[in-house]
Amino acid sequence: MADKNITTSTTEQPEVLVKAKGFWDKFSRPIIYIGSAIILLIGGWYAYQNFFVLPKEKKANEMIYAAENLFGKMAGATFNKDPVNLVLNGGSLEGNKITGILSVISKYGGTKSGNRAKYIAGASYLQIGEFDKAIKYLKEFDGKGADQVESKAYILLGHAYAEKKNTEEALSYYKKAANVNSKDESSTPFALLIAASYADAMGKNKEAIELYKELKDKFPANTAVTSGDVEKHLARLGVFE
Repeated sequence: MADKNITTSTTEQPEVLVKAKGFWDKFSRPIIYIGSAIILLIGGWYAYQNFFVLPKEKKANEMIYAAENLFGKMAGATFNKDPVNLVLNGGSLEGNKITGILSVISKYGGTKSGNRAKYIAGASYLQIGEFDKAIKYLKEFDGKGADQVESKAYILLGHAYAEKKNTEEALSYYKKAANVNSKDESSTPFALLIAASYADAMGKNKEAIELYKELKDKFPANTAVTSGDVEKHLARLGVFE
C-alpha cells in the first residue's frame, strides 16, 4: 500500500559515461522507445490515481466518516449492541445518516478507508460476541506500516480465539502482536504482558516464564516490571532472579 518514488541522478562518474557511450549510440532507438513506454505507463498510472483511485478514496472516506466517528466514541465507553449495529449496518442517529461499515467494505474494500473499515468491523463483531465474523474481518485487515494498529489487530484476534477456547491460536496471535515491532515501547510490552498472562492462565508455564522474562529483560522501564508484578509472577512460577 505504499507509493513508489522514482528518482534519477543528474551526475555520473566519467568512466561510466565513457562505457555507456557506445551502448547509447547502438541502442538509442530501443532505449528511447522503452523510455517512452515507461513514461506513458507512469502517465497512465497517474491518470489512474487521479481519475479512478483518488475519487474512490475520497468517496470511501466520506462514507466511513460517521460510522468511524461513532466507533471512536464507543471505544471510550461501554459497547452495546445498538450502536454496534449502527456502525456495522448503518441507520440514523439523532437525525444524521450513518453508512454502515459493511457497506464501505462491500463498495470500497480495496481503499484505505475500506481497510480501516475491516478493522472496525472485526473489533465491533468481537464486542458483540460474533467471534467468527470478528476473525474474518480482522484477518482481512492489513496493518502493515502502522505497527501499533497491526499489533492491536493481532491482540483482538487473540481475544477472539480465546473466546472460542482455541488456546493455541490465541497465544499465537498474542505473540504475533508482540513481534510486530520489537522496539516499540508501548504496544510491544503490552502484548508481551497479555501473552505471558494468557500462557500463565492456561497452565503453559514454560512459555509464560519465557514471555515474562522477555518483558523484564527488554522493557525494564515498563510499569509491569518496575511495579514488581512480573517478578511476582516469575516467583510464583518458581523463577527467582
